[in-house]
Amino acid sequence: MKMNIMKYSEKISNKLNELLIKNYDAEKGYLKAIDTIDNDRLKMFFKRRASERSEFAKELRTEILRYGELPENAGSFKGIMHRNWMSLKSLFSSNNEEAILEEAIRGEEASLEEYNEILKDKTLPPTIDSLLTKQKNAIQASINTEKVHEELVS
Repeated sequence: MKMNIMKYSEKISNKLNELLIKNYDAEKGYLKAIDTIDNDRLKMFFKRRASERSEFAKELRTEILRYGELPENAGSFKGIMHRNWMSLKSLFSSNNEEAILEEAIRGEEASLEEYNEILKDKTLPPTIDSLLTKQKNAIQASINTEKVHEELVS
């Protein structure tokens, strides 16, 4: 019995750690974007996204610790950005704000898919299920806002 509980908490923590790394990654991408662009409204949008992702990471770390597992450390994954943020890096050099925003939205859409994938797991404890749903809805809301307000860059 104890063995099953261990495996279960480890399984959940592994999933949460995957999301944790993606949130670190998105935060890094947004912070990099803030340094790269001049548009103040866009900087504000990226600042909000970066602090939101930082908050998500804190919440995920708390849950992982609650399961007696170790959360990934922001510094422990070798600074390699997730594929969704790779193309964003190349856009920085062009300083094309519209393209940077579109790429950021693509990154957020990929995050949504990852959240949806984990939320399909019907064995998640209710507390984690509701935390992930809350984070997913916040990401969705930011995408919706940006799609409506793409005039930010025009």
